Amino acid sequence: MAVYTEVSDDDLASFLSRYEVGELLSYKGIAEGVENTNYIVHTTTGPYILTLYEKRVSADDLPFFLGLMEHLAARQVTCPTPVRDRTGNHLGELCGRAAALVTFLEGFWIRRPKPEHCSKVGHALAQLHQAGADFKLTRRNALSTWDWRPLFERFASEADSIAPGLEALIKAELDVLETDWPLALPEGVIHADLFPDNVFFLAKDVSGLIDFYFACNDALAYDIAICLNAWCFEQDFSFNVTKARALLRGYEEVRSLTEDERKAMPLLARGAALRFLLTRCYDWLNRPAGAVVNPHDPIDYLRRLRFHQSVRSIADYGYGDGSR
Repeated sequence: MAVYTEVSDDDLASFLSRYEVGELLSYKGIAEGVENTNYIVHTTTGPYILTLYEKRVSADDLPFFLGLMEHLAARQVTCPTPVRDRTGNHLGELCGRAAALVTFLEGFWIRRPKPEHCSKVGHALAQLHQAGADFKLTRRNALSTWDWRPLFERFASEADSIAPGLEALIKAELDVLETDWPLALPEGVIHADLFPDNVFFLAKDVSGLIDFYFACNDALAYDIAICLNAWCFEQDFSFNVTKARALLRGYEEVRSLTEDERKAMPLLARGAALRFLLTRCYDWLNRPAGAVVNPHDPIDYLRRLRFHQSVRSIADYGYGDGSR
């Protein structure tokens, strides 16, 4: 989430007049994240989130994203639900951008997750995977293994300005992952970006999952690997095996991992770390002028990648050996 496009009072009021949401009271930009322009909008019927889709999000993908949120909400996965306008559409246009209004979720995201939070996240992720199993639309992962090298080549000549030797490290890692990446794991709809700021809690329970704009069809276990990276490292970048064990146990309360998924987890975690290292490097080197946005430090994911390179089995993530 971010603010790239400024919206005037009059333009927003005109946009909202197409919906049964009452009169505009106030609105404020949300500066977190890097993908789209987002505002929290207060009307006489309550709060909503307004998203304007920027160039990085393809308009062709929007029916998948919005349809998926409706599908999951109908199956008791708590997530923002697109609001349809008076003509039944949940996608409109504002300030020259495709735009959607979605319901507001109560809760807050956890800055310093504990094992109990990781357990709840694992459980919620597995529920999402099961609820998405009969979703009819599909979307290819635009940041899959085969997209990493072309992305890297867009900034490779500048990589060493981020960290000495980074260009050679990424090249070597791409060689390994492109050769050994598992291709026959169970697949389905994945969130692909379930970071702590995309999971809301009330007390100790998950109150909602948000930001589905990387969702796609891919290996379910890859989604778990993304969460291991996002939830199980401490601020000093040490890996917390207790959190990882809780996350994996929480997931298996709903859906059991296959033997192939367990064997592939270290490689999937390396791939997930590299994927976010690549996008963070690119964003770090290509900050849009004037955008109210804080790019993430790519070094965070370089350190994660180095850890995963030392992992030999899923047991190093707290799975097995009596810990299941």
